[in-house]
Amino acid sequence: MATLYLTHAAFLKHDTGPGHPERIERMRAVEKVLSQEDFDGLTREDAPEADVAVIERVHPKKYIDAIRAAEPKEGYVHIDADTVMSPGSWEAALRAVGAGLRAVDQVMTGEVQNAFCGIRPCGHHAETARAMGFCLFNNIAIAAQYAKVAHDAERVAVVDFDVHHGNGTQDIFWSEKDLFFASTHQMPLFPGTGAVGETGVGNIFNAPLRSGDDGERFREAMETRILGPLQEFAPDIIFISAGFDAHVNDPLASLALVEKDFAWATQKIADIAHLRANGRIVSMLEGGYDLDGLAGSVDAHVRALMDAGA
Repeated sequence: MATLYLTHAAFLKHDTGPGHPERIERMRAVEKVLSQEDFDGLTREDAPEADVAVIERVHPKKYIDAIRAAEPKEGYVHIDADTVMSPGSWEAALRAVGAGLRAVDQVMTGEVQNAFCGIRPCGHHAETARAMGFCLFNNIAIAAQYAKVAHDAERVAVVDFDVHHGNGTQDIFWSEKDLFFASTHQMPLFPGTGAVGETGVGNIFNAPLRSGDDGERFREAMETRILGPLQEFAPDIIFISAGFDAHVNDPLASLALVEKDFAWATQKIADIAHLRANGRIVSMLEGGYDLDGLAGSVDAHVRALMDAGA
């Protein structure tokens, strides 16, 4: 079965301004690497715009309307010190959500085995009614709720290996026993959440790493804190918040992962997906700000997804 790749040219119109790390060139780096001949086997689709009513299952209408109204006709608007909108950001945000919804449809109906959504803006820092950390809507939490409502998924899991803790996803999942959230991340680091003691209703599993930790420590954290509970949870579908800013060359953090570590993590998650979720995985791009590190890590990650679906 195929791996689906969803992206859209609209993601190039979300302009965060000069010097911003979450920049348009990230999308170009991802597209360039996935245009290689080795990835000809991907099923490719344009990410559709999401219906606002689906976003309202996670974010209040008042908040969504405020984000829409904030988009400038020209120049830039800062939602906070880090989170920027430009003309084109609203469409990009709708398509970032829409990519996840389309991926869920295709994976849950068996049209494809798994999917990778090459999107921006990223989403895992967006809380129920607060944009932050470059994120406007929580793309992956919306997709998780959609899997439950539209496809009767009873148990949905998110594994987040971005270097920054997915505070927004944790916030949204906190009291929901049928939603599972697990994260490896550097700590202390923005946004300041993600301690081991943050457990929700027994559905939250945090595995913080220290500055300088390498692939060995990352694999140990995954194996001791995340993979066992994930398998025990027995999800109907697994989502991956695929941030690649734990890469050794990333400028916003100081972990020391390399491409093979992301491939390993993807394969381990895929193994559990095959055991518990009929192989169903939807991966959604989060961070990763060194362009070469991002490109190489996406290469390794998507190859592992394709191998899992072969």
